[in-house]
Amino acid sequence: MKRNPKRTIYLDEYVLINGIDQFFFHLGTKIDNPVMLFLHGGPGSSESLFTEAFQQKWEDKYTVVHWDQRGAGKTLSRNPDKQPTIDLMLEDMLEVIHYLKKKYNKNKIILLGHSWGSVLGTVFIRRYPEEIAYYIGVGQVVCMVENEQIGYNKVKEVIGQANDQKSMKKLESIGEYPGETIVFDKVFLEKCKVIRKLQKKYQLDNESSFNSVKTILKSPIFKFSDILAFLNINKANKLVHRYLGEFNLRVESRDYQIPIYYILGGNDWQVPYIIAQDYFNEVKAPRKMITIIPDAGHLTMMDQPDLFFEALSEIHNIETQMKS
Repeated sequence: MKRNPKRTIYLDEYVLINGIDQFFFHLGTKIDNPVMLFLHGGPGSSESLFTEAFQQKWEDKYTVVHWDQRGAGKTLSRNPDKQPTIDLMLEDMLEVIHYLKKKYNKNKIILLGHSWGSVLGTVFIRRYPEEIAYYIGVGQVVCMVENEQIGYNKVKEVIGQANDQKSMKKLESIGEYPGETIVFDKVFLEKCKVIRKLQKKYQLDNESSFNSVKTILKSPIFKFSDILAFLNINKANKLVHRYLGEFNLRVESRDYQIPIYYILGGNDWQVPYIIAQDYFNEVKAPRKMITIIPDAGHLTMMDQPDLFFEALSEIHNIETQMKS
């Protein structure tokens, strides 16, 4: 179902990657456009079902390929017993990149990493910079413990300013948060759920998530099994959650061998934009640029799709001029 009448590339498929069938959704208008691999968040939160909510304009400039990672979406449905680790996912990703380069006859691929995808993408470009033309981080994760500390402090500050004693009691009832380390166990997830609800109440993120069910149900690739897969992502991604809980870019070098671009939501307090903004100031790369989009939360491209596309177009123009 080609909802964009200009689409000449429209393909959903399973490909054997690193020993298991993995799902891809390709969308584009011109075969000679650069190829962008979209790395979804989570771990386990496939975003291939959300393409109609934000992506149509992108396809004039990029062939966009969504990959349901090991432990996510349709790949999880096909392989329910194949638990991912960070090493397995990086092996998968290298094969994915080689597959796309061959399929589209490209020397390099562009990476866009959202949330957890920004973790996977950043680790990958450090290990295999020769494979990637440039990297775009959205909801860029720098340090998980720092994310949760700053998100907690912000919502506590706002609740205090509102003199909302009921919400303050809810916040204080969870005790210490997040602690010195993050372990994605039942206790932490329950505490995190309280934080997210209070962040929503005080609009410390935007509301695109409320429309997500409608978007999913309207997706031309939606199947009931996608819901079952989503319900199982915590169980399927236990080993990757352990890695994510300890993730901290600040202990690594700030030097990158490829251009680095960040597009951040100016109202994202789930992965607070101010952390990535601070880190970005120290980044050394051949080219770099940061865009902070006002009134956009963690689902930045869904909250402000037009402003997001403007930022993406500017990046595309910069890189196109560098090649000419």
